[in-house]
Amino acid sequence: MAATPPDPPPTGPPSEPLTVPELLRLRALQRGDAPLLRVGGVWSSYRETADRAARSAAALAAQGIGAGDRVAALCGNRVELVELFLGCAWLGAVLVPLNTALRGASLREPLRRARASALLVEPALLAHVLAVRGELGPLPLWLPVDAPAAGADGAGAGSGSGDSRAAIAAGRDAGADVLAAPDPAEYEPLPPVELAPGDPVAILFTSGTTGPSRGVCCPHGQLVQWGHTVGRALELGPADVLHTSLPLFHTNALNAFLQAMVAGAGYSLGRRFSASRFFADAAEAGATVTYLLGAMVNMVLAQPPGERDRAHLVTRALAPASPSALCGPFTERFGVTLLDGFGTTETNLVLGGSISTVDTVPPGSLGRVVDGFAARVVDSDGVDLPAGQPGELLVRTELPHAFATGYWDDPEHTARRFRDGWFHTGDRVVRDADGLFRFVDRIKDVIRRRGENVSSYEVEQVLLAHPAVADAAVFAVPSELAEDEVMAVLVPAAGARLELAEVARHCAGELPYFAVPRYLETAGELPLTATGKVRKEQLRATGVTARTWDREA
Repeated sequence: MAATPPDPPPTGPPSEPLTVPELLRLRALQRGDAPLLRVGGVWSSYRETADRAARSAAALAAQGIGAGDRVAALCGNRVELVELFLGCAWLGAVLVPLNTALRGASLREPLRRARASALLVEPALLAHVLAVRGELGPLPLWLPVDAPAAGADGAGAGSGSGDSRAAIAAGRDAGADVLAAPDPAEYEPLPPVELAPGDPVAILFTSGTTGPSRGVCCPHGQLVQWGHTVGRALELGPADVLHTSLPLFHTNALNAFLQAMVAGAGYSLGRRFSASRFFADAAEAGATVTYLLGAMVNMVLAQPPGERDRAHLVTRALAPASPSALCGPFTERFGVTLLDGFGTTETNLVLGGSISTVDTVPPGSLGRVVDGFAARVVDSDGVDLPAGQPGELLVRTELPHAFATGYWDDPEHTARRFRDGWFHTGDRVVRDADGLFRFVDRIKDVIRRRGENVSSYEVEQVLLAHPAVADAAVFAVPSELAEDEVMAVLVPAAGARLELAEVARHCAGELPYFAVPRYLETAGELPLTATGKVRKEQLRATGVTARTWDREA
């Protein structure tokens, strides 16, 4: 079990429920037939969604699932996964949604550690589970059979009942315990179990871009508080429709569902991200709010201009880690205000602003400390640093149950990250005299060259400002001088001719000499996780090759 960090100081009783089922029950009474959930083009009302959650809980209970049990999922954005989440929450069980790109050891390890009682699996992904099941012990595998998937990271999209039944037969032939997923419609609704806000509702395994994947234990209160904090920042109301194409195994998409419930708004779940169809999908959903992460802003902006650019109702988007040079052009072209901020799977929206104040926050800034939270910038010894000096960001909350409770089955890592009442983010930031925070780098991604620290993030921003560069990743490679050299992999803009020597000259005019990349290379695309983060460990492992251009050669 995860070690629990110190309890936050009390701030008085919350005005609304801090558990998922009680919030849904309250909104079902208040909003009734108002639309809540749209998957595959079909809307369900608040009342219908609450009823389906109660029936899903009954279906789980009939399979022997009880409070505290883990139920894993390896499938795309489909209604069965949303219902599984709500059924687990209603029953006091814990959903463990896994990245659909996992294979081999990367799939086996979170499944082994989660010790799940069952696994909901996309038919097209069943083979990957069967390949590792011999090392997991008994594990019932549930395959949805009624509806096609809304997306499975490119695999399984469009798989329907025929594919599912064929996969069930193949799995049984392989000796696996493969069953059709229980259908909530066949069960009478159950009342929700009595829950506390600190009880776990999900374990979200991080993408592991800088280390092994770890399961973050998210309590009910954290997800509901996410709904409140981001809802205030985006200024959500009952008339809004929130549309996301991010995967449900990611905290952003899951929390957007809670944002909709808190606001009494609608939530539309897209199949998967498509840069070419992004605003067409949002328009089809009637969305007023959407979500973008990192490279997604680049990818959407890189699409040819067209009539769809403004043929939508979206006015604002939560877009953390957006390239600062692209925020203005994005808003000008699409009419959508991008709101940056800082939060992690373990925390909440701790730094940010709001749609009303976005003009007072310069592009590239994370904003100020959000009400209900506190932040410090410290050196390697934990000593507070003055404004203007970069250091590690530490955060804590004064809101009840607004942070994760730790890491599943990893008390040592929990104790390291949740220490002395503060969560140690591992992010290097700078706070200015006005209280604005700016991201510098992941501490593990800081490059040490010629006795100086180089921020890969800041070099990337300079590269992205070049008109022939659509995307960029900067990372350290070994140097002959026992420190690091700076390397960049660049994705050329559509139709552009990328001259690497000219890019190096561009950097030399914008960066100190020690930060100018020595090694440059082009690629058709960057290796990304399913949540849009660049897999820098993969780039570092490849390093300098025969294709790499060396500025010093």
